[in-house]
Amino acid sequence: MNRPAKTKPAAATFTEAGAWRDVGGGWQPLFGSFRGAGYSIEWHDFHAKREFDWAASFHPGCVELCLNLEGHGFVEGKGTRAEFAPNTAGFYHREQEPLIAKRAANERHQFLTVEFSCPFLTKHLAGTEAKLHPTVRAAVEGCPCDQVAGATVRLTAAQLQTIATLRQPPVYAAAQPVWYQCKALELAVTFLFQPPPEEEMFCSRQQRLAQERVEQVVFLLKQNLAEPPALEELGRKVGCSHFYLSRIFSAQTGLTITQYLRKLRMERAAELLRAGEHNVTEVSLEVGYSSLSHFSAAFHETFGCCPGLYPLKTPAQQPR
Repeated sequence: MNRPAKTKPAAATFTEAGAWRDVGGGWQPLFGSFRGAGYSIEWHDFHAKREFDWAASFHPGCVELCLNLEGHGFVEGKGTRAEFAPNTAGFYHREQEPLIAKRAANERHQFLTVEFSCPFLTKHLAGTEAKLHPTVRAAVEGCPCDQVAGATVRLTAAQLQTIATLRQPPVYAAAQPVWYQCKALELAVTFLFQPPPEEEMFCSRQQRLAQERVEQVVFLLKQNLAEPPALEELGRKVGCSHFYLSRIFSAQTGLTITQYLRKLRMERAAELLRAGEHNVTEVSLEVGYSSLSHFSAAFHETFGCCPGLYPLKTPAQQPR
């Protein structure tokens, strides 16, 4: 009696859902699919009680870009290692063999990832291979590479804003497939290319870095006017000492960080009062003042009238 030939079981389809099981709602797919669209954009926000294994989420044959806002982590393979600190970005390439990747214990982790399939990058970056980072070039050409990751870089204020926009797309649902793909490609061309030879003079580079750090601080202050980061934390987030940060911020803006924060708070308070949806007490709390009298004094000093009469009684609008 002839027995039917045994067939090999089909290879299990890779899924990253299991890697994020312990963080629950801390893993949020935003758009795309790795096997369908060729890219996947995901948001992560969770507290790690113990060291967290991050590597199990990387698809075989992927290049993943990580925009890291909070928490420390690393990705390692083939003797190379990418270290992620707050407000940094970097990418890594997984072939078939898993990488090693961990997130630090006892920290809050906030980061956005864009995972690209190699066919997607090959299609959309065709003709630019010579300009790609060696790791990415090897990925799109299907060649082995000694590096699995590029060096991490500090996020600019514009890139921080892009993260916020990706989480709340400013377009109708019908337009989102086109919009998200454009954003994914924008991030690819921003981060996956080989940086050009250093041509900046030292003083020009220092001035550019100072401007970028000031822009980052302004962005971080706007994100939480009620409870802004302390000066030491701001320095840590933008990658310099708080003494140096205070000096360059004043030089760039003409105001101390405290004075600039008050300016932002008053601008936001005026915006809320003009909208007419909040009373003065609510606006005071919204912009970080627990004392209504202190808020009223600061508002009067800025706009020339008490907040209860704004905007009808500002000096510029009073009848002559």
